[in-house]
Amino acid sequence: MQYDTIIIGGGSAGLMAAIAASKHGARVLLLDKGDKLGRKLGISGGGRCNVTNNKELDELIRHIPGNGKFLHSSFANFNNTDIISFFENLGIALKEEDNGRMFPVTDKAKSVVDALVNQVRKQGVDIRLNAPVARVLYEQGRTSGVRLKSGETLRSRSVIVAAGGKSVPKTGSTGDGYPWAEEAGHSITELFPTEVPLTSNEPFITSKELQGLSLRDVALSIWTPKGKAIISHRGDMLFTHFGISGPIALRCSQFVVKALKKYGTGNIEAAIDLLPGSGKEQVYRDTLQLAEREPKKAIKNVLKGFLPEKMIPLLLERAGLDDALTFDHIPKHNWATLAQLIKHFPIRVYGTLSIEDAFVTGGGVNLKEIDPKTMQSRLMQGLYFCGEILDIHGYTGGYNITAAFSTGYTAGTNAVLPS
Repeated sequence: MQYDTIIIGGGSAGLMAAIAASKHGARVLLLDKGDKLGRKLGISGGGRCNVTNNKELDELIRHIPGNGKFLHSSFANFNNTDIISFFENLGIALKEEDNGRMFPVTDKAKSVVDALVNQVRKQGVDIRLNAPVARVLYEQGRTSGVRLKSGETLRSRSVIVAAGGKSVPKTGSTGDGYPWAEEAGHSITELFPTEVPLTSNEPFITSKELQGLSLRDVALSIWTPKGKAIISHRGDMLFTHFGISGPIALRCSQFVVKALKKYGTGNIEAAIDLLPGSGKEQVYRDTLQLAEREPKKAIKNVLKGFLPEKMIPLLLERAGLDDALTFDHIPKHNWATLAQLIKHFPIRVYGTLSIEDAFVTGGGVNLKEIDPKTMQSRLMQGLYFCGEILDIHGYTGGYNITAAFSTGYTAGTNAVLPS
């Protein structure tokens, strides 16, 4: 059978591409090497599936620091409000949570995956599971189909590669699509982990004394070797046995990777601001007043409730303060050092966990070689790309999945147009 388009990869981008391509009766084949569709989608958002983010478009793009501006054309076709309408039309009621994150009311990713797969089937898409692709076929400057690893050849006038990146390989994202892109003449920008925990061998990390400590509403910043702030994010974070994790650590990760490469250093400084709503002078005054109110109480006990209890011994030690000191014996210089540490607690980080441990792959098919209005290759007629295989990456919070749905919809729509 000759198909109008063959889509490789049954994740967020591939499923949306299949729906967009088949809605007017085109003959569409969806291939996936695994035994079920939407595997990564099924574990996203902690198993609840954060389907998009309800921010204004400019703000949405700002939260996709990895080439988000490339998505302007794609979002003109299918954006976050379209995604919300799309799912509600499928009977999936959504709810908005903090920072614009949109979840199904069911709180179950399965309901989202099932709705997408059912719609794909309803629109007559042929689905083949356990069908790994060996090669995309190119003849006379355009796509002609694919060859499966079984040796079977499938013909199509266009091919959409939605095979994902290299993150979370247990869901099938193992970088299969990059060689197919290169064979068509595409360049792949350097791959790196993003939205991934940071690693550190600071003594307080290796000793595990802070392991499991969760910090709420703090700020984490990354600094150049010359002491200039690169990026800062405010929110929650977590100390682990290998370093730091949690939302703001993940958001800073891509900047750590780039800084380590740019400056050629073995480590880079991250710093925690434990009280981002207060200036250093105010922190100095507020903490000193706490001690003054209870002048006979040891400062380690005075500071409980004001600072994370697990961190107090470490902060006092670094400030050169005896934890048994009382107000009358506080050396003002050391107290100023304590205030500085509360506002800027440094952690040397030497990298991140691996790309396989990351939520998102940085790098991918070079966007200069892709038409942003159609997602078609500028180098090979009939070849389209969408989703994480592209050099686009955003923060967690519904941004990456929005990019995947939007580029998938755009690729699917254009891949079946008469050429």
